[in-house]
Amino acid sequence: MSRLLRALALAVFGMQIVLGARVFIRMAGTAGGTRVKPAAGIRVGDRVTIIVPVLDERARLASCLDGLLTQGAEVAEILVVDGGSTDGTPALAASYATRDPRLHLLFSPPPSSGSNGKAHNLGYGIAQADPRSTWVLTIDADVRPAPGLVAALVAHARQEDVDALSVATQQRLSGAAEALVHPSMLATLVYRFGIPGHATNDPVAVQANGQCFLIRRDALLDIGGFREVLDSVCEDVTLARILATSGRRVGFYEADGLVEVAMYAGAGDAWRNWLRSLPMRDRFWGIPGWLGLAEVLLVQAVPLPLTLALVRQGGFPGFWGRFNLVLFAMRIGVLGGTSRAYQNRPWTYWVSPLCDLPVALGVLLSAVRRTHTWRGRAITRGASR
Repeated sequence: MSRLLRALALAVFGMQIVLGARVFIRMAGTAGGTRVKPAAGIRVGDRVTIIVPVLDERARLASCLDGLLTQGAEVAEILVVDGGSTDGTPALAASYATRDPRLHLLFSPPPSSGSNGKAHNLGYGIAQADPRSTWVLTIDADVRPAPGLVAALVAHARQEDVDALSVATQQRLSGAAEALVHPSMLATLVYRFGIPGHATNDPVAVQANGQCFLIRRDALLDIGGFREVLDSVCEDVTLARILATSGRRVGFYEADGLVEVAMYAGAGDAWRNWLRSLPMRDRFWGIPGWLGLAEVLLVQAVPLPLTLALVRQGGFPGFWGRFNLVLFAMRIGVLGGTSRAYQNRPWTYWVSPLCDLPVALGVLLSAVRRTHTWRGRAITRGASR
């Protein structure tokens, strides 16, 4: 090995040791968290406004609304905010409005060029919401809520004394191909942020999922509402970071059987669309953001191919090879832990670490892109600032 290659190898190894220690400490520190538990017959006195932003969601919205109509009296209103659908979504929502007076169909004006259309719709919804509501719950159209979800979320928010919480939703995979890609992408979040089940007011450590996000209405308005995240390609995470920066505690939890989601139609759909927001690059990014991507690359993705390469060159018995084998063993542990996030697990789920390297590179490339596309509309990071 040449002197240059040896120096490069030593540099990579040194970074793996430091970053691997960071990831291990993070996972150990976030183990044993709490979960949102079903509570049959629970009654909460707080009023909740649910906002469902939609754009061409006719194929997925019915299951979401079916679940929302089963929620209890704590739900004061369900606002379906359409951002310009052309596929019959408004007609579907209007038909549900005839079944439950709590459901209202709203039409938001077009968003400004380059801004986040979902955040725009949510902002329009909160402007029309009942001011008597204590909580605002944002729900994506692909989410399938179980009866009692809203009451359980409010009860858990009270128990954990948080101003906002979101749910690590249970995922429904489309098939074997998506089971290769999606779990690898999900693992990048565990490596960067740890295991769900905790609350924090540290904007670096905060996690969030806009698919199911409960926020105290006064806290939301105090930080300026959804207009503060119009420039973000990851509006949910940016909102959580703003809340944390203001001193509010933000929680991220799993919910036992209360909510599931079918996010994507296949592996290609997941690759095109989740990579848009997965880096979570926004105005709070900085050094911690780059360190997180380095952790994904060198601690999650590299150990398996590097170990195989060392074996081929007869270098496996060395300390570097053994250390990467330990890192890969940690990856297998993460694979086992995230298995509970999936309702169905095709056999390809268990070989999804093979996709870690291309996923890590994809996340890195997405992080350096400023403009992304969602449903044919451009979103430009920092466009409104």
